[in-house]
Amino acid sequence: MAHRQRAHRVEEKVDSGTAELVRDPDRPRAWTLLLDGAPQSHVDLDDPAYLDFEYVRRLGHVVDLAAPPGRPLRVLHLGGGALTLPRYVAATRPRSTQQVVEVDAALIDLVRRELPLERGSRIRIRHGDARDVLARVPEGSFDLVIGDAYAGSRSPAHLTSVEFAAAVARVLRPGGWYAANVADGAPLSFARGQVATLRSVLPEICLIADPAVLRGRRFGNLVVVAGSTPPSVAELTRKAAGDPFPARVLDGDELTRFTAGAAPVTDATARPSPPPPKGVF
Repeated sequence: MAHRQRAHRVEEKVDSGTAELVRDPDRPRAWTLLLDGAPQSHVDLDDPAYLDFEYVRRLGHVVDLAAPPGRPLRVLHLGGGALTLPRYVAATRPRSTQQVVEVDAALIDLVRRELPLERGSRIRIRHGDARDVLARVPEGSFDLVIGDAYAGSRSPAHLTSVEFAAAVARVLRPGGWYAANVADGAPLSFARGQVATLRSVLPEICLIADPAVLRGRRFGNLVVVAGSTPPSVAELTRKAAGDPFPARVLDGDELTRFTAGAAPVTDATARPSPPPPKGVF
């Protein structure tokens, strides 16, 4: 395996392409993971509660509101990257039990070696495909499922369908939430379809996004939160509005208008998320 290391960069071939770990010049033990040049994760080993990426911060808000502060959670992460959110959960909710599903075995090895987890973090990493693992998970196992699985910079088609959403819903406990990172740009057809798809299975749903992304002015990440009981929309709205890059939260009739009649996606009609425009990173 090709491996090259310098003081501020680690580069290695992994199953899904070329992974780079680049040191953050502003934080002594923080690193950004890139896959084929696309930023995937940011991790601060000294402060795992620090969330640098906008969309990850929004997923962090969902973690914060999934239970009273400090209460341990059972969390399933579909997509691992550099394990930013598992580290966040472990830091903010000690004794939480977490499973991470990552399809890229070589990436898992790289992250374990270069960005090791804290001892006692109770994070189990499983190599495999998210759909395959979901099928083997007992019903009602998790308080929270986080979907952030990408092949390069695109969501795989088989992780975007009603059938996939039903598999997620099966492993959620009553009152549990699914939170997913959705990447899209104008005219937001993929994001509208994902909201319609999840809403058909988990009807209590909201969407968190940068206003410029919602208006189709730039490509970006939208976070969908869905469950059988309502997410904490008022608290999510307050937290998102207070971020360094404030976001809006859509729900109810406003979210219905956003979907604009988009139909749920099935395994037969599913497509990967759109590729980001050249130069977006």
